[in-house]
Amino acid sequence: MEEMEGTYRVLQTPGARLGAPTSAAISTLEPGQSLSKAFKSSSLKPCGRGMQLTVQLLDDVQEQFEVEQKACGQALMDKICQRLNLIENDYFGLEFRNSQGNEIWLEPAKPIVKQVQRPKNTLFRLSVKFFPPDPGQLQEEYTRYLFVLQIKRDLAQNKIMCNENTTALLISHIFQSEIGDCDEAADLVYFENNILSPNQQMLQEKIIAFHRQNIGQTPAESDFQVLEIARKLEVYGIRFHPATDREGTKINLAVAHMGVLVFQGNTKINTFNWAKIRKLSFKRKRFLIKLHPEVHDSYQDTLEFLLADRDQCKIFWKNCVEYHTFFRLMDQPKPKAKAVLFSRGSSFRYSGRTQKQLVEYMRESVTKTTPYQRRHSRVPARTLTTDVPKQSPILSDIGSTKADDEEEDHRKRYPTDKAFFIAKEILTTERTYLKDLEVITVWFRSAVIKENAMPEGLMSLLFSNIDPIYEFHRGFLKEIEQRLALWEGRSNAHVKGDYQRIGDIMLRNMRVLKEFTSYLQKHDEVLTELEKTTKRSKKLEGVYKEFELQKVCYLPLNTFLLKPIQRLMHYKLILERLRKHYPSDHRDYADCRDALTEVREMAAHLHSSLIRLENFQKLTELQRDLIGIDNLILPGRDFIREGCLYKLTRKGLQQRMFFLFSDMLLYTSKGVTTSNQFKVHGQLPLYGMIIEESESEWNVPHCFTIYSAQKTIVVAASSRREMGKWIEDMNKTIELVKKSNHKGDPVLESNTYDRSNRSSDEVSLEQESEDDTHSSHSSLDKQTYHRANTTVHVCWHRNTSVSMLDHSVAVENQLSGYLLRKFKNSNGWQKLWVVLTNFCLFFYKTHQDDYPLASLPLLGYSVSMPSDNDCIHKDYVFKLQFKSHVYFFRAESEYTFERWMEVIKSATCSAGWMIH
Repeated sequence: MEEMEGTYRVLQTPGARLGAPTSAAISTLEPGQSLSKAFKSSSLKPCGRGMQLTVQLLDDVQEQFEVEQKACGQALMDKICQRLNLIENDYFGLEFRNSQGNEIWLEPAKPIVKQVQRPKNTLFRLSVKFFPPDPGQLQEEYTRYLFVLQIKRDLAQNKIMCNENTTALLISHIFQSEIGDCDEAADLVYFENNILSPNQQMLQEKIIAFHRQNIGQTPAESDFQVLEIARKLEVYGIRFHPATDREGTKINLAVAHMGVLVFQGNTKINTFNWAKIRKLSFKRKRFLIKLHPEVHDSYQDTLEFLLADRDQCKIFWKNCVEYHTFFRLMDQPKPKAKAVLFSRGSSFRYSGRTQKQLVEYMRESVTKTTPYQRRHSRVPARTLTTDVPKQSPILSDIGSTKADDEEEDHRKRYPTDKAFFIAKEILTTERTYLKDLEVITVWFRSAVIKENAMPEGLMSLLFSNIDPIYEFHRGFLKEIEQRLALWEGRSNAHVKGDYQRIGDIMLRNMRVLKEFTSYLQKHDEVLTELEKTTKRSKKLEGVYKEFELQKVCYLPLNTFLLKPIQRLMHYKLILERLRKHYPSDHRDYADCRDALTEVREMAAHLHSSLIRLENFQKLTELQRDLIGIDNLILPGRDFIREGCLYKLTRKGLQQRMFFLFSDMLLYTSKGVTTSNQFKVHGQLPLYGMIIEESESEWNVPHCFTIYSAQKTIVVAASSRREMGKWIEDMNKTIELVKKSNHKGDPVLESNTYDRSNRSSDEVSLEQESEDDTHSSHSSLDKQTYHRANTTVHVCWHRNTSVSMLDHSVAVENQLSGYLLRKFKNSNGWQKLWVVLTNFCLFFYKTHQDDYPLASLPLLGYSVSMPSDNDCIHKDYVFKLQFKSHVYFFRAESEYTFERWMEVIKSATCSAGWMIH
């Protein structure tokens, strides 16, 4: 048997199997070597005889760094990062040219002298190693600046292939970042002294024309534009590795955040996502990709590519190992155990933080970096002198301590302007909204494609409507993130105040969103067709139900299809707050006012559709939660209220769930079944129904009697307030039925009931059988479908009720953001990303997580300020309590504190109801 030279199993991640998180660890250490041992040799031992190494920084200036003779690669990287004050250092690496002429990355955990033949004579280049798909994930303005320098370097070396317009546009933003607003004479001088593209002479006029359009942009904003343009290119952040396929066709292999890519020339012809790959390996100069069986059922499951030699094959294999670990795994890799006798194949593993860990560290770290200040420079020449060592421009400001204490303190504080926090609410809720869209566009699509469960017509209808909306909001979110980063003070924009506004972005994007009205109008058809097809297709029904049980689908699936229209209502409410906050002469006022006008027009146009959709969604949700009613979804039937009441039976008061619709009252019990659904016991038509309070008659608190054509029942509410809500809604609905002369479903009713013909002692106190309350042999009970966080289940456990009006108010009062949480008897506070929707708080570690860690249904809870006995001595803290369950939450500002209090009260108190 021949030995496999290098093998790497691509382990499953949360993204590969819904709801099945795994934690895999990969290390770049040699067998038996640990990170602590490796790094001790370089950084913990006393300094001996050192060696001077030359590093070319991203601005092409060369700097000298001294490290120990036996230092590992990480020691040199640490020295560089320390001098540059580079915090997000895991995106970067050091590359060098080896004796065979190949460009390779310096391994952090391996001694430099074992990787480089003559380190003192070798030029190491600091380069971006991992390109995230979204530049918004880069937290520091300084990091984004270094990424732009990498793109600038790649443009000059013709490593970024793009058309002339894109090249000119990229260079124009680099001009704006480095020399400021367009001055044609200065631009021409800059051209003479800097080569940014091999064909820049041909593009000179285009570049200057584009540069004129960038007037007013700060360096930070220009950098962001460069990254936004670059990330959309197929060749963004990748390096070609020439190869041939089995047929001998010349191709280029590359690796990116999503997987292994195959190019023919500069055109991408195939992508092997990490989720499809089971194992990566190489044998001499053959590179092998083993796919999961379901990916290529009837084809080969192992793909083979031929590179020039073994060294180039191993280099590419190593790159793939590192990319997979960095972008796909959640936890920091651990060292590989040492083989007892011998080991086979390559021992290469990745060492360092994963991207997820890096993002979390940057978000949670309390360490403050030295403020980075960069201004436009009109000095075009970059000539090196031999007499005086030239210091890198990227070092000059980063290490500066010239900022006085007042400016330093200003940067450490959030802006105090209320408008900033209103704008931040747009940002935080937009992040949640985009994640909600991904439940359909990414996760559900993946589930139905995998099982081939959805007819082509429905696939086209569903995704052709929601995909364009999703793409629009991706771009919209990037704009908001960029503006808030500038507004928050991560750049010099706060000095001029140019970016302390949001109205211009809202107005521009609301006008674009208006073009999607036709898509939003089709959501009614989409929701209806999805429900019909699910009923007809057992396969789709199975996939639908299975998907709803996954953690990523944290709400009933069809609620996510309502989000685009509901989002318009959120924009309207937030813009109304902004307009109310601003004085009429504020420079942001006019844009906010005009944006609000645009949104109001769209919202008014779609208002009737939203009411119809919300009602349809609620009926379909209840259809799945109830057993014993075949078709709850009928034309003209509206949902009014659901909740818990106690029904008087021969056994006494028994807990039941009641559902009030526009034509009938339905009551159910919750049986001990595998599906955990509610079984229907009675359906009473509203036509001719009479409601009377009867506390004194039956000597039961909060009791009222329901007289219907079929029977008379006595029920009791948990409080007088609950009783009042039921009686008010039922009487209003009965009056509407009477006015419309609609007698409802003839199956449900007989002759109109005459109150005078029957005395109250004839109330039906039926004996409910064991089969009713503990039903387990209904064929429907065999289903395993169950969603425990729908309002029907929460109402049952919290002994309360919710109306359709409550649902509508809850839609308007959704909120997202970071809060600190503390339990009643705990000492520390935990930072969590919190989402309030559908009467429930959902807790995530960060806003980038795909599914919540836990949830807290709010029905029945009270929200208040902490009392003296709670011993909470912090600002902006509110308290949530239900019986003995107590939680404390801390907000970042007075505005966010008031908003959380406001929306939580709306989720815990019924709309329009006050205690008298």
